[in-house]
Amino acid sequence: MADRLVIDVVSDVICPWCFLGKRRLDAALNQLGDPDVFVRWRPFMLDPTIPAEGLDRHAYLLGKFGADRMKTIHDPLTAAGEELGVPYDFDAITRTPNTLDAHRLIRWSHTAGLQNEMVERLFMAYWSEGKDVGDREVLVQCAAEAGINAGQIRDLLGSDQDVEETMAEIRHAGEIGVTGVPTFILAQRYALVGAQSPEVLADAIARVAEEVAGER
Repeated sequence: MADRLVIDVVSDVICPWCFLGKRRLDAALNQLGDPDVFVRWRPFMLDPTIPAEGLDRHAYLLGKFGADRMKTIHDPLTAAGEELGVPYDFDAITRTPNTLDAHRLIRWSHTAGLQNEMVERLFMAYWSEGKDVGDREVLVQCAAEAGINAGQIRDLLGSDQDVEETMAEIRHAGEIGVTGVPTFILAQRYALVGAQSPEVLADAIARVAEEVAGER
């Protein structure tokens, strides 16, 4: 990994723009011919006040955005998602979950070398299938579907393993100035905020890769 360009992606599973951002990053890397990069997924919580059991999604969004905005709130995402076939199904979602356990699962999937697969599975589970990714049994199932040992994940989720470490990472994101997600951090020195287009991401990755290569 020492010679690879590292892309840290700060995101939250319940951020719809983060799902779009992942698909756009995938497209950017494909445009570049799958360059030798290492993508790491970093935790962020859009709303850390959400209780462990989650909240009714309609009531949560209504209280946050109001009835008028609720009518069109998903329109920009639907339009943007169509370009890459991002399969949003907003009507299927009934809960807004607390994502601490999902972030712990993403953290553990790094050890298994399956972090990208795990992140994709969680995005699909929530945004396309309407599953409650705050439910530990749902997370166990998603882990199994991503190729990770389900029994081990069930045991880990039932413990306090990496709770403090994950919260520390979330705090660190705020300390380095991350206020919105997705945020793409290239080579730990340049940041792109928001679900940038594949073209913008590809150009930035190519430029930073060239810069880093020139320093070796």
